[in-house]
Amino acid sequence: QVQLVESGGGLVQAGDSLRLSCAASVLSGRSFNTYVMGWFRQAPGKDREFVAAISWTGTMTTYTDSVKGRFTISRDNMKNTVNLQMNSLKPEDTAVYFCAARADARIEKTQDAYRYWGQGTQVTVSS
Repeated sequence: QVQLVESGGGLVQAGDSLRLSCAASVLSGRSFNTYVMGWFRQAPGKDREFVAAISWTGTMTTYTDSVKGRFTISRDNMKNTVNLQMNSLKPEDTAVYFCAARADARIEKTQDAYRYWGQGTQVTVSS
């Protein structure tokens, strides 16, 4: 079982950067470095969508097309954290961003594949 807490959201202008962090507390069972970690987001009136995911060791990452080249996901298995560096932010990036954990080696992009979720952090990008 894993508890996830996101931080780092805020209100920024278009073109600015933000760094989201997700702190994981592993309460039982497998260690943090055996969870695939993902970031999802949900804009007002829209479904939650995949943003990025990272493998156990951090050597493999995947992104949704709209953030490729602007966002970077990373993890620190010593600190049990996963980060999302967001550059060149656009108003359409405005959403609540969620951290999620998957107890498997396979990277997935569907939210149903992730069992553990944080409460989310708001990111608002003004034009």
